[in-house]
Amino acid sequence: MSIRFRLLFSFTSVVVISVALVMLAAYLLSVAATGDYKSVRSFYTIHYSLHPLSEEEESIFLDLKYLAKNDPAKLEDLSLLEDYDQKLKMVQAGLLVRKGDELLYTTLNMNETKFELSLPKYEMGNYSIRNTMNVGSRFFAYAKFDFYFDTDSEEKGSIFVVRERSPFAEIIRRMLPMLIGLFALIVLITSFILYRYVTHKIVLPLEGLRKSAERIKDGDLNDELKPNSKDEIGQLTMSFEEMRRQLRASIQLQLQYEENRKRLLSNISHDLRTPITTIKGYAEGIRDGVARTPEKLDQYAGAIHTRASDMERLVEELFYYSKLDLKEEPFRFDEVDAVSLIQKFVDEHALDFEREGIQLKWVGLPEQALSIQADQEKLKRVVRNLLVNSIKFMKMDPKIITVGIRAEETNGEVEVIIADNGPGIGAESLPLVFDRFYRADDARSPSTGGSGLGLAIAKQIIEGHGGTITAKSEEGHGTEIHFTLPIIRKSR
Repeated sequence: MSIRFRLLFSFTSVVVISVALVMLAAYLLSVAATGDYKSVRSFYTIHYSLHPLSEEEESIFLDLKYLAKNDPAKLEDLSLLEDYDQKLKMVQAGLLVRKGDELLYTTLNMNETKFELSLPKYEMGNYSIRNTMNVGSRFFAYAKFDFYFDTDSEEKGSIFVVRERSPFAEIIRRMLPMLIGLFALIVLITSFILYRYVTHKIVLPLEGLRKSAERIKDGDLNDELKPNSKDEIGQLTMSFEEMRRQLRASIQLQLQYEENRKRLLSNISHDLRTPITTIKGYAEGIRDGVARTPEKLDQYAGAIHTRASDMERLVEELFYYSKLDLKEEPFRFDEVDAVSLIQKFVDEHALDFEREGIQLKWVGLPEQALSIQADQEKLKRVVRNLLVNSIKFMKMDPKIITVGIRAEETNGEVEVIIADNGPGIGAESLPLVFDRFYRADDARSPSTGGSGLGLAIAKQIIEGHGGTITAKSEEGHGTEIHFTLPIIRKSR
């Protein structure tokens, strides 16, 4: 018998035996509680006769009882009765008011229930004010009070606070903890018995495999594992051997991840230190009374808000970059025209260009459509990051941003160029601009802001589209960013 069938048989036996024993125990508990399995309803009829209402319902009943004794005429006011009924409805109960042989008021949430024929007879001594009643197939607990609407005419009346009950649901509710505990105990006992059987047939053969796994855990990756059988254990041994072959490469990758993590923490600490120090300084200035005027306080508060916003933006971009880096950010590709798409993204920044006094130039726009597969939101983020970088670092007039698009037919790609006439990037910094958190010294200025993740995010997104991104720059002569995207080739 294979391991699969042994386990299937064992655990099926656990379930079947446990369920059977729990059902038997539940039956015996029911009989023990009621004396007879047919008398469950009678048992709970007695219980609800003694305890028909909850504390909230009992409080409302006492208010109604007080009115019946002292001012019974108010019990003919339907609006007052509806108010009490609404309170009872909130605790899943209802109100009935009887006058003579007819119901003066029936609870709104039970108005389809025919109570008239099932209500108890008048008992003006009110010796039994709590009891139960059956209305058709439904079971109700109630508290009632009989009174006279008019002592002269001796016109009788009754108030009932009723609540529908299910005796079988109640017995399950009360016995459920006991049944769960009993079920758990039975499962544990049955599982232990079957465990002894399964370990004898399965665990001992796995002991040899465990020792090999221990050697792997201790770093011995040179011990080749050879399966001695073709069953599931043999297949498991083969899987361990495959694991051993891949583990060395995995360890190297993990070491690289650890190094990246350390660099990431160092970069985060560096980028958060400045705004935190600034916030601390302004906060201490407010606390020490340096900002004595409302204008100064507003200035300090604005500075704190600005630095906090910078930190928030840094965290958001870091989270987004991490999702891209870990391949956890899904791409949603659509077939679009690269030319019109890039034009649309650039045109969205027209107001920014106007505000900053920047002149936009287009060069080399192809006349024909260039179809690409693109995640439009992510590609929009790339264009925005590149344009924001250009806008941020151009300080001297004239400010010019040039956008070009051209088709590289030989490579089957469309190339997009975004260039500016800003201060440029030094030769030593240029190879590092797409590294996360890398910024040239000028970019560390609080006036320029930035998280150092914009170009790193752009690189992740472009590579996710199957393209490439590069930078060309010379210090003092502006910067060009080139990125490519694969063109969809139309079959003829």
